[in-house]
Amino acid sequence: MKLSICLLLLSLAVCASADNPFYRAGKFVWDAVGGAGDMLRAYRDMREANYVGADKYFHARGNYDAAQRGPGGAWAAKVI
Repeated sequence: MKLSICLLLLSLAVCASADNPFYRAGKFVWDAVGGAGDMLRAYRDMREANYVGADKYFHARGNYDAAQRGPGGAWAAKVI
């Protein structure tokens, strides 16, 4: 009985640390949503600043913040 419980716990630990494609897909989507939020925040800051010629700075800042989130954020920055 103790051996079967130990094997069960060991198999759960191994499965939890395995490379899970659903986890990677969920993380990609989560990063993409966060990256879109970074781009939106930069856009709102640009509109609030209301300064002519500053759009390149805010666009670059939004791209940088989004890309720092990971592959999903970099994808969102490229698409937006």
